[in-house]
Amino acid sequence: MDFKKIHIGSLIKKKVAESGVEMSRICNFMKYSEDKIYGTYLSEDIGTRELLKWSKLLDYDFFRIYTQHIILYSPPSAQKANQQKKTGLPLFRKNIYTREIIDFILELINNGAKTKAEVMEEYRIPKTTLYKWISKHDNT
Repeated sequence: MDFKKIHIGSLIKKKVAESGVEMSRICNFMKYSEDKIYGTYLSEDIGTRELLKWSKLLDYDFFRIYTQHIILYSPPSAQKANQQKKTGLPLFRKNIYTREIIDFILELINNGAKTKAEVMEEYRIPKTTLYKWISKHDNT
């Protein structure tokens, strides 16, 4: 999975094919015509309300794909931890690292594309977390 370039419509189409949900059920749940459903499959991005409906219908968290993108590709935050507490938005203590993300990071290290230090710096992964991944998941 390429988290850098996300085409959500094709991912939804793939999940529909895997799950075997019938078009009539999709149309009834989404309150869309078949043409609108096929149009969604071609869309590179869709609204969050619509994405939430697709997530519920297909029992898959499509938002997690974007979360993984943020973990891998967002620049380091310039704010300090105490400044972040002033927001009215919810704060999340931990990043969500899926098996795909762990495999991606370990592959970068094993292929020599990045050093452990570069991975820790660029992706803001704590040293202890990275070394736990290496000991637990690395099969090389």
